[in-house]
Amino acid sequence: MADLCIVTCALTGVLTDPARFGVPVTPEEMAAAARQAHDAGASIVHCHFRRQEPGLGHLPTWDPDVVESIVDAIRAEVPGLIINLSTGVMGDDISEPVACLRRTKPEMAALNAGTLNYLRMRSDGEWAWPPMVFANPVQKVQAFAEVMAEEGIVPECECFDTGIVRSVGMFVQAGIVPPKPHVSLVMGVASGMPAKASWLPLLLEELPEGAHWQVIGIGRQEVWDLHRRCAELGGNVRTGVEDTFYLPDGSRTSSNGALIDAAAAMIRETGREVASLSQARELLGLPAA
Repeated sequence: MADLCIVTCALTGVLTDPARFGVPVTPEEMAAAARQAHDAGASIVHCHFRRQEPGLGHLPTWDPDVVESIVDAIRAEVPGLIINLSTGVMGDDISEPVACLRRTKPEMAALNAGTLNYLRMRSDGEWAWPPMVFANPVQKVQAFAEVMAEEGIVPECECFDTGIVRSVGMFVQAGIVPPKPHVSLVMGVASGMPAKASWLPLLLEELPEGAHWQVIGIGRQEVWDLHRRCAELGGNVRTGVEDTFYLPDGSRTSSNGALIDAAAAMIRETGREVASLSQARELLGLPAA
């Protein structure tokens, strides 16, 4: 098989205000965004879910009925598209995302693989939000992993810092996640790993043997140097309006599709090809659509 790069589109963020930034919220909007992303080269869509009541689309929801309606709309619009569900929750109670996983049975789901002080400062020295801990202790990671194993869902280990990257290897040794895990290097969160391409070769040394990996670059146009280096080193690429609103030239993106177009062009410039949906399923060990 040619040197293929799997592209993921992160369709919408956690708290981004659709009134200000135009992120998709409704089942119809999410399905249309998934279609744009797929047509531009994405094989996977990473999904968060928002409340559907008028004026509340900036708030997240774990209502299984809402989640199911959005997943069903995406599957109807792009049959076989690989669905990757968010599972990020504060605290130890994972019952709500678990209910969504069991209801919709996505092919993949995020497995937040460690704890992070989630911080950001304003230029005036004030916190952008009250300091908080995104707590993912081992027992929480294991509980999510067990549900994913029961439902045949492939875990995608999201790593916000270097110690979390190294922990994934221990999770493999402990039997919490399967061998050759799927790892996302989340780079650009202010209190986590920086969005610096120079970090990638060192991070790759810490991955478990045979791991599939991608970069999630959070930021403005500076994330594109990171994505290019990721593609050059053999990784997979994720972008979308959850991660950035900016194209490589610094202009504001008009859609998820424009971001995926830019990613696909960049991947080809590195000498690799964008994986088709069937190729992505084969590479990830997923059944054919």
